[in-house]
Amino acid sequence: MPNPTRPIGRPTKGKTTRNRLRRVDIFLIRYASNLIKRQDGDYESSYFIDLGFGKEPHTTLESANQFKKINPQIKVLGVEIDPERVEAAQTYQTDDLKFRHGGFNLPLYAGESARMIRVFNVLRQYDESQVSDAYRSLMSSLLPEGLLIEGTSDPYGRLWTANLVRKTTHDEPWYQAFVLSTNFRWGFEPTQLQSVLPKNLIHHLQQGEPIERFFSDWKESTQRTIGHKQYGLRQWFTEAAHTLQERGYHIDTRKKFLRSGFLVWKYPEIQLLRPADEA
Repeated sequence: MPNPTRPIGRPTKGKTTRNRLRRVDIFLIRYASNLIKRQDGDYESSYFIDLGFGKEPHTTLESANQFKKINPQIKVLGVEIDPERVEAAQTYQTDDLKFRHGGFNLPLYAGESARMIRVFNVLRQYDESQVSDAYRSLMSSLLPEGLLIEGTSDPYGRLWTANLVRKTTHDEPWYQAFVLSTNFRWGFEPTQLQSVLPKNLIHHLQQGEPIERFFSDWKESTQRTIGHKQYGLRQWFTEAAHTLQERGYHIDTRKKFLRSGFLVWKYPEIQLLRPADEA
């Protein structure tokens, strides 16, 4: 049976619209396709976990549909702390798609584990001092080389940002990248993304903080490359990213990310988890 202890966390508002996390799915397929495809060893019985799917399981169902296109055997688990939401989702269950009651202490059976965990629009409602414990609890369920993606989006998924944390083969967390995503529906302006920063960053847009410096440099890079705007927002976004790289930021400049509005800042020089007395 899953862990019988009381689920850690509290219910979200749960207002997740259809396709809100569609671009997150697209990004994961491009960024971590090998992880989605893996079926060796413990990965055969491991889950992609969607934590906090909301009042209706749209996001979990959509992810299962997308990921099964590249791995028909992948197992997907939707987790919610509200038992009524879990009960309502049971009608969608299949052999490879499950819905369970749980929180940051994931409800996994003996022998089960996670290959990838997505936590979106959940931690923003907590105090920053609680983020570290939530991360540690989630990471404990990941297989070595597994991935945690945690972030925030606007209500329609047009803008989102997320932390990408890998579990190393030594069971240590590795802050692999920080991702900022736009679909250009509202134009392109770096400061648009500030409203959807995850909990570990939203309160640190202050002079001298690394995240504030990043946005300042990104905005300056867009101003230096504004001449490319005439060729389209995607071209402008791409050129600004290359300029950021020239300034010393480790930006993934592959077209499969930049042309789709994904800015991947690798090995970000920002503090992921802060001690409680610093938050």
